[in-house]
Amino acid sequence: MADLNVNGKKYKVDVDPDTPLLWVIREQIGLTGTKYGCGIGACGACTVLFEGKKIETIESLEKNGQLSKVQKAWVDNQVPQCGYCQSGMVMATTALLRNNPKPTDAQIDAAVTNICRCGTFQQVREAIHAVSKA
Repeated sequence: MADLNVNGKKYKVDVDPDTPLLWVIREQIGLTGTKYGCGIGACGACTVLFEGKKIETIESLEKNGQLSKVQKAWVDNQVPQCGYCQSGMVMATTALLRNNPKPTDAQIDAAVTNICRCGTFQQVREAIHAVSKA
């Protein structure tokens, strides 16, 4: 049994210790916003945030029916195309802006390394700058 704190809720999960966190989040806990992409964590579709022993997924960002500033900027700047990588991009951006509220393009490129096959990187930068100016 493992005790996990995901999005502020505590879960007890009974899985093999080698089970990837993505499968625990999706299959055991039932939060499907975090996506499987490359299978090795390189593309960023599975991005979640860790703070100490707390895990934060894309589902944590919306509060009381209101999108987070990053999510709203994503919509306003028409970032998503197919949308598959976007939860990971939003989480990487959320982490970036928590640590650096006014990043440069170079800092964005260094921090948001997720792969988007649709090529929405310019819109991602525009959305991040929109949040940093708000």
